[in-house]
Amino acid sequence: MNASEDGPDARNLARLIALSDGIFAIAMTLLVLDIHVTGDLDTAGFHRMLHELLPHIGAYALSFAILAGFWRDHRRILQLAHRVEGLSLRLELAGLGAIALLPFPTTLLSEYASRPLAVALYAATVIVIDLLQLAVLHTLRRERRTSAARADGVAEARSGDRDIVMDLTVTVAVFGATVPIAFASPRAALWTWLALIPIKFALGRRAHAHRQRNAH
Repeated sequence: MNASEDGPDARNLARLIALSDGIFAIAMTLLVLDIHVTGDLDTAGFHRMLHELLPHIGAYALSFAILAGFWRDHRRILQLAHRVEGLSLRLELAGLGAIALLPFPTTLLSEYASRPLAVALYAATVIVIDLLQLAVLHTLRRERRTSAARADGVAEARSGDRDIVMDLTVTVAVFGATVPIAFASPRAALWTWLALIPIKFALGRRAHAHRQRNAH
């Protein structure tokens, strides 16, 4: 979206970005509500409470990192858009609804990380958010192809599209693989999610190098 634009489409897109930023912020904030310490504990009880909080802190860190990644991709998707309406708007709102839901499976994960269903439900929620973001991007891309007014930015937009699609697809693949793994070994599924760290790092370096080449 061109920052100099001030038409109805630009204003509506700005409102949607503001709404989505608010939902992401609320979802991220709600994650921390599971982390609290009971008052008036003796030394032994205090240490026990801190030990019991470790799964909550781990689930918080995981979900915050996932939401941060989704927020980054979400902003990049909307920056490629001229307007969001019709099907793309409905998919966008569905995605924001799934984002707002993530604190619930996060709580399940922190309380029942050894239960296959809790781990699988968390992975499934992440997959749904991912697929909805991909659907929004696909719909906006299709609308952009049919709009001659956006022809001047097609090459740059396609490059941005590829980076976003790769990032989201990797997340779908990793979390999708862990749904069946969770029913065999919840712990193995949790460790598999850590594979995203080096993969995302490599993808980020690749995308940065690609942007540097295009800049020259």
